[in-house]
Amino acid sequence: MPVVVDIDVMMARRKMSVGELAERIGITPTNLAVLKNGRAKAVRFTTLDALCEVLECQPGDLLRWEPEG
Repeated sequence: MPVVVDIDVMMARRKMSVGELAERIGITPTNLAVLKNGRAKAVRFTTLDALCEVLECQPGDLLRWEPEG
């Protein structure tokens, strides 16, 4: 998949666990794991906004596009 999710990178920089981040953004740890492992089919803008607010970053810090091939 050409869209790469770097939530785990930002979590490591902020020394934050999946459980803590999930609680602070208001989703289940399971749903956060699906998102951070790149298995999600979509991301709500409200979730992206909450991630950026809690992790103090920009959307581009969490998502990047890499061409296939």
